[in-house]
Amino acid sequence: MTAFALSPLDTLLVALVVLFVGRELARRVPALERSNVPHAVFGGVLCALVVLGLRQMADVEVRFAPDLRDVLLLAFFATIGLTGRLRALMRGGRPFLIVCGFTIVLLLAQNVAGIGMATGFGLHPFLGLQAGSISFVGGPGTAAAWGKVGMEMGVAGAMEVGLACATIAVVAGGLVAAPVTGWIIERHRLRAAAEVGSHHPLWEVPAQDRRMVRVDEILGTMLVLALCVVIGSHVNAWLKPLVPGVPGFLTAMFVAIVITNVADALKLSISDAAVEHLGELALELFLAMAIMSVQLWTVAQLAGPIIAISIVQIVLTCALCVFVLFRMLGRDYDAAVTVGGVIGFGVSSMPVAMATMDNLSARYGPSPKALLTISLAGAFFVDFANALVVQGMLRLPLFR
Repeated sequence: MTAFALSPLDTLLVALVVLFVGRELARRVPALERSNVPHAVFGGVLCALVVLGLRQMADVEVRFAPDLRDVLLLAFFATIGLTGRLRALMRGGRPFLIVCGFTIVLLLAQNVAGIGMATGFGLHPFLGLQAGSISFVGGPGTAAAWGKVGMEMGVAGAMEVGLACATIAVVAGGLVAAPVTGWIIERHRLRAAAEVGSHHPLWEVPAQDRRMVRVDEILGTMLVLALCVVIGSHVNAWLKPLVPGVPGFLTAMFVAIVITNVADALKLSISDAAVEHLGELALELFLAMAIMSVQLWTVAQLAGPIIAISIVQIVLTCALCVFVLFRMLGRDYDAAVTVGGVIGFGVSSMPVAMATMDNLSARYGPSPKALLTISLAGAFFVDFANALVVQGMLRLPLFR
């Protein structure tokens, strides 16, 4: 097989093409636009299908560079941190606790369903964990890490099953989260309590409705973001021996929260408009790069039971969020957008959760409370809780 490894600049070029292809598709097909799915998902899936076709028909493997994608993820979460002022954090306490408690229930439900179906298909119960919260809440990286544990336990196919389910999750999360949440909003006729400025992708906002961002604001914000990413990387390297497994985006966001609150205390201004626009661009590019890099042939090799379990996990997650979490949060607009974020990281990943809420906010109005709640729960709590739940379930007698 001939392999083509694209450079970071080549990968960026493809991602930009993917974004505009997705945008053009949504513009030409009204049903896609109404689905509330981020444009990066449409273009990314098309690109992944092209890569699959090249592999299957021309024996050519295309490999995208992950370097810039990883930096964009750090930059995006730094922009989230820059909006994390302490006074807003104090206002979001109860929803945050509700989402954390619900997340534990969701993790347990996904794993019980995964183990039950895996054993029903005659598979090792560990594969049920891989097809449970490990892949659907944890994502490809978590699936790969636990796949190594499964291989050490002697479980055949542990790595492949995890990556297959995580691949399905990456695609399904973007296709499911926003439409389901949009249905909740339309059914209950919900809208934002107040329109707090524009909240649209930079290229989609009419000029007369868009607050003009000066070049010095953009440069200043880029400097702050670079500081957050660089200092966050050093903090992460320092923490690793003490607290293994701390994700890089978490430390970048922590540093950003410190910087924005110190700036507030010193009466220094950070442009909210520049933070918003740069954050949206980083997120859209990251999502495009992540989805176009999905290895669809992994799913094709492991169809059957894995696809069946994945469908059950997606339906289970959406049902719990719509019929339980939405009511627990108060059935208002902020509750609906929060549900979209939980479906996003419960089926796929935090970037999908944030892209879902960003897309919904652009269409129906902003929800700072939902954005902060999901940012805190998804970044500070979910991975830690997932590791504890999985390790706890591995102590059950059926794994011995």
